[in-house]
Amino acid sequence: MTAAVDLLYSDTERELAAAIADLLADRASPADVLARTEKPETYDTDLWHTVAAGVGLAGLLIPEPLGGAGASYRELAAAAERFGAAVAPIPYLGSAAVATAVLLSAARSAADGTQLSPAAGLLRRMADGGLTAVLAVEFTARPGTLFPAAARISGAGATGTTRLRGTIPAVADALPADVLLVPAEGVPNGLYLVEAAAQGVHRTPVVSLDMTRQLCDITLDDAEARQIVVGTAADDAVDAGLTAGAAMLAAEQLGLAQHCLDMTVAYLKERRQFARTIGSFQALKHRLADLWTTITLARAASRYAAACLADGDPDAAVAVALAKSACCEAAVTAAQECVQLHGGIGFTWEHPAHLYLKRAKAASVAFGTPGAHRESLAGLVNIPAPDA
Repeated sequence: MTAAVDLLYSDTERELAAAIADLLADRASPADVLARTEKPETYDTDLWHTVAAGVGLAGLLIPEPLGGAGASYRELAAAAERFGAAVAPIPYLGSAAVATAVLLSAARSAADGTQLSPAAGLLRRMADGGLTAVLAVEFTARPGTLFPAAARISGAGATGTTRLRGTIPAVADALPADVLLVPAEGVPNGLYLVEAAAQGVHRTPVVSLDMTRQLCDITLDDAEARQIVVGTAADDAVDAGLTAGAAMLAAEQLGLAQHCLDMTVAYLKERRQFARTIGSFQALKHRLADLWTTITLARAASRYAAACLADGDPDAAVAVALAKSACCEAAVTAAQECVQLHGGIGFTWEHPAHLYLKRAKAASVAFGTPGAHRESLAGLVNIPAPDA
């Protein structure tokens, strides 16, 4: 019999979450985040450098021999909940979660014990927050699907390099990135490193529903690239990144949902109508109770997914699909209730409720929609399709 998984937060996770919450309360208040959405560059790179280097989040998953903290996905998920609660405009998801998972997988496949692989070398540079990386795939790409190669090899470059061409639409966290990890079509397919500031690389910001995580289109025009891994190793590395992204985004959505519930409860305890606080009305109590139940169930799914990734559990694919589906639906519901139960003020630009609704809706389609993940579960758990 498989031992039960401990879903409770450890002391380390709680301390990390508390430190991040304190930092975000000081540096990413709702007014600060809202103000940034009106600027051309909506990412807060100064805050990201503080989180990455000062808090050590950039190297959280990176092994100690490569300069990282050697922590697990459980700790990163606890941090992601706090980022979701603040809708923090930083590229932690693209770099500390997705790109790091890609490179960890690539480093394992390339390790031969004689020299530092390209992937391991990148991880060492990322560990102290000095380098921000992103997997250059469309934000809607989900794990368990075909290799997402929007770029192709166009020829040979300088010694030991390759040139890539192609356009990759709607990439999240690419605007503040220093390097791009580009899946490219070839014989075989491969994963390549492209310097974001290199000649032939063009990043075009796009107006995004969620301006706290702005998307951009990446165009490669014979951009010079260095090979990281090819073939099956590249497939595995990209899928590992997408899986980690879906799991950590689920945790972020959980934190967002919990914050929306807390914010709504606090408002209902203060707002008065008919000489009573509106939180005393039974109809509103029922809505909040239903929302609390939804979030509690989503928390169990998210914690289990993080634990499975941390332990290398073979049930990870199933756990991540469940978590992404449950947490995204909980977040959208919580954000909608937050807007509605705040009444007229909840629909104003000045109130932060719309930031949470936009993040919840945008994140719900990232790394696969809830419906797509539920559909994939049928194959993962061997449920036959219904008869026609």
